[in-house]
Amino acid sequence: MKYALPLLLTSTLLAAVSIQADTLTIPVGQQASGQQSSLPQRGTSTSAVSQQYGEPLTRHAAVGEPPISRWDYAGFSVYFEHDKVVHSVHQHTPRNN
Repeated sequence: MKYALPLLLTSTLLAAVSIQADTLTIPVGQQASGQQSSLPQRGTSTSAVSQQYGEPLTRHAAVGEPPISRWDYAGFSVYFEHDKVVHSVHQHTPRNN
């Protein structure tokens, strides 16, 4: 019983701190809006990507099982599983204010 008051005060203070938390909003995808269709689409072969976009600046070796590799181009990267595109993403370019 003698610990009830300190426990109650502590829990009240913790509740008050959590109520004052800020919300952080991150605008995902706004940087590349309107450009998404220009990236290689899922299921495209490595030869088709190479034919359409040319040689990548960097080819990262496959890792894991199934093997996932990455090709980096100027402004975007393409991820492959075996020889098919699984995902294409724009690279982050910081904005100068």
